[in-house]
Amino acid sequence: MVVRTNLTAHAPKLRFSVMSPFHADLKRRVDAYFASTGRSPQGGFAMWLKTATLLAWLLGSYAVLLLCRVSPWQAVLLVASIGLAMAGIGFAVQHDANHGAYSSSPRVNGVMSVTLDLLGASSYLWRLKHNVMHHTYTNVSGLDDDLESGSPHLRLAPWQPRRRFHRLQHLYVWILYAAFPLKWWFVDDLRELMSGRLGRQSFAPARGWTLARALALKAAFVSWAFVIPAVLHPTWALVPLWAIGVSTLGIVLASVFQLAHCVDEAEFCQPDSAGAAKPDWAEHQVSTTVDFARGNRLLSWYLGGLNFQVEHHLFPRICHLHYRALSSIVEETCRAHSIRYRAEPSLGGALAANFRWLRRMGAPAPASA
Repeated sequence: MVVRTNLTAHAPKLRFSVMSPFHADLKRRVDAYFASTGRSPQGGFAMWLKTATLLAWLLGSYAVLLLCRVSPWQAVLLVASIGLAMAGIGFAVQHDANHGAYSSSPRVNGVMSVTLDLLGASSYLWRLKHNVMHHTYTNVSGLDDDLESGSPHLRLAPWQPRRRFHRLQHLYVWILYAAFPLKWWFVDDLRELMSGRLGRQSFAPARGWTLARALALKAAFVSWAFVIPAVLHPTWALVPLWAIGVSTLGIVLASVFQLAHCVDEAEFCQPDSAGAAKPDWAEHQVSTTVDFARGNRLLSWYLGGLNFQVEHHLFPRICHLHYRALSSIVEETCRAHSIRYRAEPSLGGALAANFRWLRRMGAPAPASA
């Protein structure tokens, strides 16, 4: 899926150099992999099966919770299951679809991208914020919306202002993660759709059919997630259940997306006002991104390959089912060109690395500074 946008910058631009020998060699090796295996870069039947499994998980948990008599503890487990299933669909279905990696058919990618809207967020805004801004300018000051959207409550990058309460951000961050979906659904999306602004960037505000479609899909989400449960079970007990579901979704989504970029191993870039040329785009992606738990197949399945973030950033239009195989190619190519390939061996190690980074960014500045 090609994103056409007229994003206008209100921050320093970053100009990448021409394609480096590393980038050219990497493309050649990956092309050779698909040519030798005869496999399609898209997902095929395996992606359809995975999608059906994840949707069945969500719909099954939702139906049992709404239509069956369950105990309070069973209701809690079912709501947590709904949150985990929603996160899984976000990782493994909408993510590939909105990158155009789900299928070779743009129509199929467009249909499957709507799964994000039905989970409460806007696929239209996602393609601007994630595909264009985050994937092009990963960890770049003023241009990567994923870094800037946490301010002022979180200090995620060295150039962001440090406030006294940031010294505790590695502890209270989980509360922010838990509330993050509500802010995303009902504040950020609506403000950005109407204003046409993403941080310090601007774009043509949604109008006409684009706006109507986004609002209609938002209403569909609110209906299945909040209105129908309230109609079938008019009780205040729904409030803590909603809180558990939202918290589960938010903590899983936010923490996973933090692990690849907000760690000590990842580099951060603050371009000068002249937009000085930086290394090749592919080298930039490798330097600002970290893989984790590459040997954990169950985690990789659930996360839609997002523990292979280096491969995803280098080849966002290739389905995540190929990332494990591509990781060996990327690592070998990095070694051949003396480029550092970054990876944490486990999920626990990645979480610890993110914890250390948040604590470091929140620590008081040295007196000498």
